[in-house]
Amino acid sequence: MTAAQSSRSGTAVAVQLGTMMFLQFFVWGAWYVTMGPFMNASGMSGSLIGWAYSVGPIAAIVSPFFLGMVADRFFPTERVLGIMHLLGGLALLAAPAAAGVSPQLFIIAVLAHMLLYMPTLGLTNTLAFHNLTNGEKQFPLVRVFGTIGWIVANWVVSFLALDTSAGMFYVAGASGLMLGVFSFFLPHTPPPAKGKAFSARDAIGMDALVLMKDRSFAVFIICSFLICIPLAAYYAFAGQFAGAVGFERIAFTMSAGQISEIFFMLVMPLCFARLGVKWMLLIGMGAWVARYGLFAGAWDGATGNHMMHLVLIGIILHGICYDFFFVTGFIYTDKKAPVHVRGSAQGFLVLVTQGLGMFIGAQVAGRLVDYYSTPAADGTAVIAWNKLWLVPCLFAAGVMVVFFLFFKDRVTATPEQVDATPLGPDQSETAV
Repeated sequence: MTAAQSSRSGTAVAVQLGTMMFLQFFVWGAWYVTMGPFMNASGMSGSLIGWAYSVGPIAAIVSPFFLGMVADRFFPTERVLGIMHLLGGLALLAAPAAAGVSPQLFIIAVLAHMLLYMPTLGLTNTLAFHNLTNGEKQFPLVRVFGTIGWIVANWVVSFLALDTSAGMFYVAGASGLMLGVFSFFLPHTPPPAKGKAFSARDAIGMDALVLMKDRSFAVFIICSFLICIPLAAYYAFAGQFAGAVGFERIAFTMSAGQISEIFFMLVMPLCFARLGVKWMLLIGMGAWVARYGLFAGAWDGATGNHMMHLVLIGIILHGICYDFFFVTGFIYTDKKAPVHVRGSAQGFLVLVTQGLGMFIGAQVAGRLVDYYSTPAADGTAVIAWNKLWLVPCLFAAGVMVVFFLFFKDRVTATPEQVDATPLGPDQSETAV
């Protein structure tokens, strides 16, 4: 093969992988942001919405076991992706009919989808790295198409006026089926752990517990777990809140957060050089405090004249919220862990944050919504959003203070490490 032919072949593979990433996050973005508004419009309670947003963390906890026991050992990655996306797409298509039967059946349909979908986050990364010639340089360029896919999905849902309609699940389900078929035509990728024995300790990152002997790393893990509890309220209820303050195109409005995420990812190397890990993490935590403070201040329950611009600013802060906290956390973990436990350390971080922390947070957020809801004369519920958002605001502020006082590490990261970190719109995107 000549150099020109090799270049064309590499470009063709990159286009395939970019398309895969685009569709992977288009599927998620088409329903995840607006599921809460749909459930609210269907008369479902805050605690039920909390349960619906708990299925992602549950799937994040289960996912490493599936990857370790089945996907990584017995079948080519592209075939596993194809089968799981086909089945996951069918689960999404069934979700509206399930909602018509009972809220519980709807949540089961969403859980079925997430159990099938969550492992594919890690599998798409595995497939991409296996087929790229220079993963550190090429992967971010491929992965950014995932964030673009999420944004485009938000726009499609809003411009089709599906922000509170069951139609969002049909768009997501159809795109899942499309990705399922497309996956069978991806480059052949053999199972990466074929012939290796499965270890539950490796799957959930238990070997990384030795790192907890380092006080600063222990403070980082504990604070990361704690701050994910208030963080979950945003993912579960920010879309519903955006609709309550007056935004009609909810998904389109929420996509501003992912657009800002791309920008802040580009400036992260410069920020690392000047600030270091501790201040990057503190700024990320502070952005969450500021976001919830803006949300609380934007709500005027007495007059109904809500300050929509404050809500929009809070949404745009997502770039700092996600990149400076989650991405920095992945980089810090990579720097702290010895080479032989880096995979376990990342798995442990995902387990305690996007698994356990987000699960508890979604449950608490759902109960807070019910607690601050007052029945109206027309049978709907009026939510005191200003009081509700103050709870995660104060909780996150407390965690930030603890982190500032007790985290003493001075770890820095190289630009190459920052550039090689996957872009992602929200929780669980950098799966093990």
